Amino acid sequence: MNRMFILAVLGAFGTGAQAGPTEDAMTKAGCMACHTKDKKLVGPSFKDIAAKYKGQDATAKLIEKVRKGGSGVFGPVPMAPNPPEKIDDANLKAAVELILKS
Repeated sequence: MNRMFILAVLGAFGTGAQAGPTEDAMTKAGCMACHTKDKKLVGPSFKDIAAKYKGQDATAKLIEKVRKGGSGVFGPVPMAPNPPEKIDDANLKAAVELILKS
């Protein structure tokens, strides 16, 4: 294949190296200060969250948990509430869906 074709495909579909709008919203909301994709930091990794809720329709439950905060599910460290001023409803739903696919 020629180089221009490969560059065009990478430009159209992305290389995976850049964060998308959901990841940007999660970073701005502070999610990434305590969570990572595959390692426990302060809170559980997204991979651990996805494993815990695998096979469940947990989107609404997790959205509520993020909004209200809480502790005890993954240990004693509490998660602070995250109001709509920090992350709007659409971005929060997209973030939870992304986490559940981890």
